[in-house]
Amino acid sequence: MGQTDNFIEFHQVTKSFFLAEGGQQIVLEEVSFFVPRGETVAILGRSGVGKSVTLKHIIGFLKPDSGRVIVAGRDLSDYDEEQLSELRRRIGLVFQSGALFDSLTVAENVAFPLRERARLDGAELDEEEVERRVHSLLETVDLDEYADAMPTDLSMGLRRAVAIARALASEPDCILYDEPTTMVDPLMAQMITALILRLKERFHKTSVVVTHDVRLAERVADRLVMLHQGRVAFFGTPEEWQRSNQPEVESFRSLDALPGAQPATSP
Repeated sequence: MGQTDNFIEFHQVTKSFFLAEGGQQIVLEEVSFFVPRGETVAILGRSGVGKSVTLKHIIGFLKPDSGRVIVAGRDLSDYDEEQLSELRRRIGLVFQSGALFDSLTVAENVAFPLRERARLDGAELDEEEVERRVHSLLETVDLDEYADAMPTDLSMGLRRAVAIARALASEPDCILYDEPTTMVDPLMAQMITALILRLKERFHKTSVVVTHDVRLAERVADRLVMLHQGRVAFFGTPEEWQRSNQPEVESFRSLDALPGAQPATSP
């Protein structure tokens, strides 16, 4: 498939799972949206609507029952594991947990993708270049002072910032963020939101942010996808999102106006 202006495309994707008690549960039903190259798209929705399932389709951990998933101009339907592994090298994934190696320091965690890429490519590793690159990445996410710290000594929010630096280390074409502000306090959520926005403005990488955080989505996204009962209830720009009078959108958008909510501010 040829080059398009979109890095990711979902075409009428349906996915269901067998239930232990019998029968099937449809998680995604005829889901369609696209992520233009260099843009950030937020996938919004309450728990259980298929946000994480959508993310797993992008990296080929799941395949649709019907429909097509196009990533980097490639239809993943017939890709084998070797082809998917090659594609995943072009995508950085920031897990909720951070998924850091507890036995490695922060700097060693960020260096890991650089070493792994050199190993896979059979290239000789320049340790001075690795050190320079790691230092630069930690400075980028304001964590250079934590280079020698262990992940277990950091808060959840700081571990996610380290995970973002590690994702950037492999110089991916696309970054996927899985619920980056969940299970952190409001101040840390603001910090992570500001960090994602700053990286977006600096690197202009294609990004997908899976989240239930309305304010995060509104601040960082060029387009928003809202899933409701397995279907796309909304897909459009932040301006269209604010103007939408769809009941599902109005209900979800109102979360931003809860008592005590404070707007996130840039650092």
